[in-house]
Amino acid sequence: MIDLLLFLVGLVALTAGAEILVRGASRLALTFGLSPLVVGLTIVAFGTSAPEIAVAIEAALNGQADLTIGNVVGSNICNILLILGLGSLVGPLVVAGQVVRQEVPVMIAASALVVLLAWNGVIGRGEGVVLFVLLVAYVVFLVRQSRRASRREQQHYGEELPKATWDQHWAVQGAMVLGGLALLVIGADWLVAAAVTFAKWLGVSDLVIGLTVVAVGTSLPEVATSVMAAWRGERDMAIGNAVGSNVFNLLGCLGLGALISPTGLPVAPAALDFDLWVMLAVAVACLPIFLARRRIARWEGLLFLVYYAAYLIYLVLDARGSGALKTFSQAMLWFVIPLSVLTLIALSVHDRRTRRR
Repeated sequence: MIDLLLFLVGLVALTAGAEILVRGASRLALTFGLSPLVVGLTIVAFGTSAPEIAVAIEAALNGQADLTIGNVVGSNICNILLILGLGSLVGPLVVAGQVVRQEVPVMIAASALVVLLAWNGVIGRGEGVVLFVLLVAYVVFLVRQSRRASRREQQHYGEELPKATWDQHWAVQGAMVLGGLALLVIGADWLVAAAVTFAKWLGVSDLVIGLTVVAVGTSLPEVATSVMAAWRGERDMAIGNAVGSNVFNLLGCLGLGALISPTGLPVAPAALDFDLWVMLAVAVACLPIFLARRRIARWEGLLFLVYYAAYLIYLVLDARGSGALKTFSQAMLWFVIPLSVLTLIALSVHDRRTRRR
């Protein structure tokens, strides 16, 4: 009963925190000359990645590298398939040109770099330094870039923001951001604590807990924030938050985890053989989808959710050693994935022909 109560109270805290954070961050963006897109890629992404960072630090100190790796990899898969899937069901998401040209390639490059660093079975301290330095450079670049472009975008984004007058002062906006982040982190902590207790009753491994329960739990701030941003019509922030959080998770969480852990972060063979590659494949798949249509329609969001459900089913079947795993894998490989690719290609060609007419 206590765990169930923690779960429900955490869900309420996440919802309230997302609303406060999106409103405060949007206003703060205009006050300091930043666009909501970049705020989603930096301030909001960092804030909503705080649970992943906390888990990474605690797990690294406790020698639970599998939990750290599983949390980051699982969260990144969740951020794209679950978050963008749910966000597009609220309303079709229009993909900003900057996301296609810059942010998604950065996410793909960071994902590929992590796979490369993990190839020898461990992400060492020196490699953790490289990841964290790249994160700092990425944030500095985004802030400088946004300040140059913000004057042209300020009026456009200002029309989409709520017209309240009580939150005009930067101090109030900053307090809203901090308060929203606090609610998000507290809510996520309560949800994860309850969910991990449930998962341990099932006797699954740290890697599976990290890939599923902890990953979804620590991604709930991103889910709540992105869905709320989509609901408010701030579509750049919804997509920017998901993509930016993935970059923060890879460079920040794994970087800090590898730095803090005395022996670096050992990578489980199961993660190296399957989960890291799924994470990279999901990141790469974003580029042609975003580039071809510049939007995520509701049916595509539903497809994202179906793939995420399939991934979770695979993990459960694998953890239980089920004989149905082989049949399920073959069905996905030879039927579901090819059919999805052919459908996306056909719709992309149709959209191009329609635009030409």
